[in-house]
Amino acid sequence: ISIGLMGESFKLFGKDFAKQVMLWTSSPFVGLFIGILTTSLVQSSSTTTSMVVGMVGGGVLTVETAIPIVMGANIGTSITNTIVAMGHIGRKEELGRAFAASTIHDFFNLLAVLILFPLQLTTNFLGKFADWMGLVFLHTGGLKFTSPIKTITKPFIHLIVDLVDKQPIIVLVLGLVFLFVSLRYLVVLLKSIVIKRIESLFDGYIFKTVIRGFVFGLLLTVMVQSSSITTSIVVPLAGAGILTLRQIYPYTLGANIGTTITAILASLVTGQIAPVTVAFSHLLFNASGIVIIAGIPFLRNIPIRLAQGLAAKAMVNRWIPLVYILVVFFAIPILLIFITR
Repeated sequence: ISIGLMGESFKLFGKDFAKQVMLWTSSPFVGLFIGILTTSLVQSSSTTTSMVVGMVGGGVLTVETAIPIVMGANIGTSITNTIVAMGHIGRKEELGRAFAASTIHDFFNLLAVLILFPLQLTTNFLGKFADWMGLVFLHTGGLKFTSPIKTITKPFIHLIVDLVDKQPIIVLVLGLVFLFVSLRYLVVLLKSIVIKRIESLFDGYIFKTVIRGFVFGLLLTVMVQSSSITTSIVVPLAGAGILTLRQIYPYTLGANIGTTITAILASLVTGQIAPVTVAFSHLLFNASGIVIIAGIPFLRNIPIRLAQGLAAKAMVNRWIPLVYILVVFFAIPILLIFITR
């Protein structure tokens, strides 16, 4: 509910604004930064990519301008679990573990963009391969999958939003309060009641191998249709010391693949090749990033080292996570949008 409230607050602040921002796209660089900013505002890459698919289907955006926005959305979506990590700010050791678990997703996505964005600019490889996949799947028809998490929480979220008369600031504050309270007691419960059972379950089954962790992250994200939720729920588990950074790493990569399903299903409904191409480009971007980064040992360890290094600094100066969120997800994209325009 807390994550849902935060997402609703940003939508109340500017979902229309987010659409207008995307219409400003005049270059691939602007598109990339707009993807980051828009997704940071709505806290869902699925929302951003679905909006982009709809705009491509409506002729507002071209495939070439849409793909960089989708790549930026991959970075922006990792803001939610980083905010969740701040729920541990009062406890230094927990903060270090939680912040590392959240930022490993950030650093992987940033590294993927650094490697693949120049390649996309020069070759349009995502557009070409996605176009071929689009032609194969174009006439299969669309599907709609209802997330059980969203089904349960949406009525409560809408009730709270209506009770405060849809005031975005109040909704945001309530979301943050719910977040900190729920995380605090979730960690307490995990430590005092079920920690040994969960450790046995995770170590012995779900997170025993890299492949299992990856598949679990993928399937769970497909079920709840939100990588923000999927990656956020493991942050307090890391903070409590139940999961390690190396166990969480493949799980977040699975979430990256799972989050592309929403836009693919939405695009198939349109019956047009351009939206389907954009949706599959998101899948191909994430798959390419995993193959390249996870496949090369040197690159594979970069997100881990960066996450550990930043977490160590956050344990010394607890204001670092807040500054990191404001600078990476808002200040830099806004600044670069206006510079590159």
